[in-house]
Amino acid sequence: MSIWYPYKQMQSLGKIPVVKKAKGSMLYFEDGTKAIDAISSWWACIHGYAYKPLNRAIKKQVDSFSHVMLGGLTHQPALRLAEKLVQITPKGLDHVFFSDSGSVAVEVALKMAIQFWSNQGNKDKVKLISCKNGYHGDTFKAMQLGDDSDFTVAFSHVLKKDFVLEIPKNPKDYKKELQNFEELLITHSPTIAALIIEPIIQCAGGFRVHSPDYLDALNRLCVKYNVLTIYDEVATGFGRTGKLFATNHAKCVPDIMVLGKGLTAGYIGHAATIASTKVYQAFLSDEHDKALMHGPTFMGNPLACAVALKSIEIFQKKEYEKKILTIESTILHFFDTIQSEEILDKRVLGAVGIIEVKNEKSIVGLKEFALENKVFIRPIGTMVYLMPSYRIKKKQLLSILETMKKWFEK
Repeated sequence: MSIWYPYKQMQSLGKIPVVKKAKGSMLYFEDGTKAIDAISSWWACIHGYAYKPLNRAIKKQVDSFSHVMLGGLTHQPALRLAEKLVQITPKGLDHVFFSDSGSVAVEVALKMAIQFWSNQGNKDKVKLISCKNGYHGDTFKAMQLGDDSDFTVAFSHVLKKDFVLEIPKNPKDYKKELQNFEELLITHSPTIAALIIEPIIQCAGGFRVHSPDYLDALNRLCVKYNVLTIYDEVATGFGRTGKLFATNHAKCVPDIMVLGKGLTAGYIGHAATIASTKVYQAFLSDEHDKALMHGPTFMGNPLACAVALKSIEIFQKKEYEKKILTIESTILHFFDTIQSEEILDKRVLGAVGIIEVKNEKSIVGLKEFALENKVFIRPIGTMVYLMPSYRIKKKQLLSILETMKKWFEK
């Protein structure tokens, strides 16, 4: 086979549906069948597929120019998107560095954090705190900070973590985890550059939820012990948790925020690493070596910027947060009707619904069963989840939920 697919043993690949067309929340396959997309193409297509206002925005831009590098040149789509992101993200995040994927944006954030200290003459603060069950991408440094064996097992002999933070099993009881975190900082903060965390909900690593109060408490300790905070909102940004950014559930503001996926509504790969003025100013110098030496070829791609600007405009004008709360309510009520001895837990937050099972074997064959019922679901480990488009029709959302219920009844 010419194409090498992700996250799959190619020797046992099996048949993969070939998409011919996609519109709204529907996928149409070459064999004439169709399916409702329950996961919006890895959570990125927040408006669904082939949405005309977004189509028009990208077509209009391509008629002017499709790409101009940001090395020695600039353009209005990138300038406008940077201004818009500063405007809509938490106050204090004022400087935007573009890249071409969430993983790369995380790498940029990590480089910023470590160089922030070294630019001030502190070469000791190079270590990082990541979270148990976290996931930050598949590039090497991002992968080192992840905690999912499926993603990292092939490189476990070269990926060495610095420090790992526990996410409380009970979101309302986090005293022990907070105490352990402070003890870690008391001992090791002179060598720690930053904490990286997915705010409020971890996604690919297990969809574990923690409280805004816990996030605020972590932030206060990082400030107290002189450690930077990086919030990875690649998966949670642009409404997925019920607010524009998951950080907005809390009171704190990170030193660095990472955005991707929903940034361009799934139309084209693009990401942003947004830094505070404190971080940015540490790179201002007469010395060239203190500049941030990173530059993806397609950073600030004008097509990506144009569609991102239109997506944000639609999100704000159409009051998407209300749509997301309706999705959340629908999932919550329907989940109450899904019962099985195989179910360990059910969690709902915004446009995210998770059913965690006791044993991965109990959901073997679910993806194929769902396709037979005209639904595309792709479980991760022991998690059956849905993260649909925000424009999904209620009837389609109920069809996804009915299919999940049928599986557990079966």
